[in-house]
Amino acid sequence: MIDPWLLLAFLPAALALNLTPGADMIFCLGQGLRAGPVPAMAASAGIALGSLIHAALAALGVSALVAAAPWLFDVIRWVGVGYLLWLALGALRQGRMQAKGRPMSAPRAFREGLIVNLSNPKVILFVLAFLPQFADPARALLPQFLVMGCIMGIGGLFINGAVGVFAGGLGRRMAGSPRFARGLGLATAAIFTALAARLAILERV
Repeated sequence: MIDPWLLLAFLPAALALNLTPGADMIFCLGQGLRAGPVPAMAASAGIALGSLIHAALAALGVSALVAAAPWLFDVIRWVGVGYLLWLALGALRQGRMQAKGRPMSAPRAFREGLIVNLSNPKVILFVLAFLPQFADPARALLPQFLVMGCIMGIGGLFINGAVGVFAGGLGRRMAGSPRFARGLGLATAAIFTALAARLAILERV
């Protein structure tokens, strides 16, 4: 299904990629502060599933279509910007709700992580450029890309999840005070707004 030597070369590259701070890690950090450890881990799981979907789309050629169509790239990008800004607004409301003892559900956090990951066109283009370097063109691409997508997703699940859980534990300890809860809502909203701004100014490569 996949060349063992190529797989051995891919493992350290994928680990280095997962350890590099990026939008997914920052998003999980924000979710941890916003909602706590369990939703943060659920958001990381949503991002991991998104990585697998991106890998499958790259193998099927959909990512190549996005890379070749500037307007489609921009549509996906602005959907992501809008969704992140919506999450920023939700974080402000969540800060007030935390003060009243209303936590976010894990399924909702999972859905948010998945949507944010899928609506980032830079991830689509990165997967399209990264995975083929470790694939054997003489073999079927879909199984190879799915294996590599799983490896990336599992690594990201634990690393991004650990960041979110740490932030969630800190946030939960501080959120007992309504003032701190509102402050955490403001901080998380700022993180999501910064991610939206980052996505908005990204240029297609």
